[in-house]
Amino acid sequence: MSKRIFFLLVAMGVALAAWPQADAAHVRLTNLPHVYINTFTGASVTSKTDYVYARMWYVGEDDAVQDFDSLQIRLRGNSTATLAKKPYKLKFHNKVKLLGKGRPNTKKWTLLANHGDKTMLRNAITSAMGDRAGMAFTPAAKFVDLTFNGTYLGTYQLSDQIDVRPHRVNIAEQPYPLAPTDDISGGYLMEADGFRDFTTMWPPGSSQDMGFYSTQGVPVKIHYPDGDEISQSQVSYITSCINDFEARLFGSSFADAAAGYRPLVDSVSLAQWYLCTEISANIDGFYSAYFYKDKGDARIFFGPLWDYDIAYNNDNRTRQGTNDTERQLMADAGYGLGWGGGNGMWVVRMWDDPWFARLVNREFAALVDGGLEACLNAKLDSLTALIDQSQRLNFQRWGIRQAVLRERVLHSTYAEYVADVRTFINRHLAYLATAFASRLPYTPEPQPEPVAQPDLTIDNDYFYTIQNVNTGTYIDVDVATDNVCCRSWSEVAASQQWRMYNLSNGYVFIRNAATWTAMCDPTPDGATATTQVGAALVVAEADSTDARQQWKVVRQADGIYNLISRSSQHAANLSGGNAADGTPVLSYTSDERNASSANRKWRIAKGRKRDVTTPVADVVTTDYALAYDPVAQRLHFGADDMSQLRFQVTVFDQGGRAVGRFTAAEGYAAAHLPRGIYVVSWQHDGRRRTVKFVR
Repeated sequence: MSKRIFFLLVAMGVALAAWPQADAAHVRLTNLPHVYINTFTGASVTSKTDYVYARMWYVGEDDAVQDFDSLQIRLRGNSTATLAKKPYKLKFHNKVKLLGKGRPNTKKWTLLANHGDKTMLRNAITSAMGDRAGMAFTPAAKFVDLTFNGTYLGTYQLSDQIDVRPHRVNIAEQPYPLAPTDDISGGYLMEADGFRDFTTMWPPGSSQDMGFYSTQGVPVKIHYPDGDEISQSQVSYITSCINDFEARLFGSSFADAAAGYRPLVDSVSLAQWYLCTEISANIDGFYSAYFYKDKGDARIFFGPLWDYDIAYNNDNRTRQGTNDTERQLMADAGYGLGWGGGNGMWVVRMWDDPWFARLVNREFAALVDGGLEACLNAKLDSLTALIDQSQRLNFQRWGIRQAVLRERVLHSTYAEYVADVRTFINRHLAYLATAFASRLPYTPEPQPEPVAQPDLTIDNDYFYTIQNVNTGTYIDVDVATDNVCCRSWSEVAASQQWRMYNLSNGYVFIRNAATWTAMCDPTPDGATATTQVGAALVVAEADSTDARQQWKVVRQADGIYNLISRSSQHAANLSGGNAADGTPVLSYTSDERNASSANRKWRIAKGRKRDVTTPVADVVTTDYALAYDPVAQRLHFGADDMSQLRFQVTVFDQGGRAVGRFTAAEGYAAAHLPRGIYVVSWQHDGRRRTVKFVR
């Protein structure tokens, strides 16, 4: 026992007995890691608020044993805490890094029992879906076996505690105690909590979460700042923020791009969170839903995802005439839609806004077209194989045919439960495509978008230069920031060369020869030609279907053009007509001055001839991590399973020429390459990743 814990227990008046010691019994029972927890004196864990002191041994995949003697444990969850197989919250005395690279070093962790989910995989595949959708953070899913006070309890999921930390909800942490001059605009982590597990009385009790009811009756629990640290001014501030958002959302101008609710929500996280809720058919997705606000940012961000064990058609409660969620929207059939229940009323109101309908349909199509179903099926396959030995022991302990929560169906084999999830995903995705499309704004006579004839004839054998008519400087890329700027001409700068593509809809797609990223207008949705102007153009991972990366090239004179963004309708404009190197190019007002303002006019001309024998494919995301060792001067990949790194990788120089190829598992010695910028590109399972590499 550590001295710190010893003296703490003495101070608490705890009678000290022999602390359980590690012995040869701490071994794995299956291929999974094994967690052993013994409470002090064998005490049971029966409370969701009162911690019990314990010791933990973690037996990893390599059979090495880690011993943690400064641990506290309590129950977690609501209805799941009443089940025989209990979920737990762990709090270590010191920060620990239980889940490896990319996961936090922190004190608080959870052990999810997943007892009401016979596959025990629903939370894990939802995390995979959140990652696929691009959410900023999704909880981890590390499967372990658990033995508690000498009794084997089955298969558990070691996961994150939802809190404000790097690698979790990574927003600003507020100072404590507050000074009168401190900025209290963020961060705040909140939950629409249909269980109403908080107090509205000031000050809150010891370790009790503070909360409030919005003007529309949404019960909002404040998870951060903590109840024992939050000030009354912070509670008042965040209450006012949520009420202001609701006033706009439920006001008469709610669908207005500027006066409505849109400036107060992050549309990216909103779409990601909502789609994951609908795709998984989480009937409690609005009853208990996390959201947060960062410092200096007026917007509400949505997520992370949490508690999806009753999703994917695993809840027998009846609503809307049926308990089968395969052909229902949670915006119609879920819980948390009414006063005092959750934040579903926000979504219901947003569906009345044509902008939200277009957002949902666009992002859903991108997810499905990007291989979401195959991704979820592959995750089911890999996790089913991973926990096979463990789930057999688990169901020897608990039984596979007994209903323990709200399961809709019971089977005699584990494989049948997994098959149910797979079938549901397939059928529900097909339903959602129709259901979402049916909510798009009605157009009496739908017409296809007219195909404009391009003003610029593009020769695919050449790169192009884009020169500002006013200053004579050239559009370039700042590789350190991905900002689009103008610089003086350079014969050797491939970043001043652009590959241009005529798209079938009449727009032009523009990619940089040095980075293979695409020119992008980051102006938020809802802009018009003369509103929300001034965003600096950037380059982004290439996606020719993204309207922000599509440009109308409008001829003003021979060789002189405007570049008009399809998404914002703004013109590319050199900031202030400044000839200094690094001057940003802005997304600016597009009007009759396009014909007269030299800052908006660009001379587009052929640059160097392109090496047409070296294709570079479009960019999408993959799961493998590439790193560079500056000491060994070597590129190498990292993955949980190195045997999967069998794909081929190509290294391109700034001119787009291949200068090296290697197999991912072998790595690549880069010492012979001249100093400069390179692009590394690889393809795996039909997906391509392209990243910049500076040597």
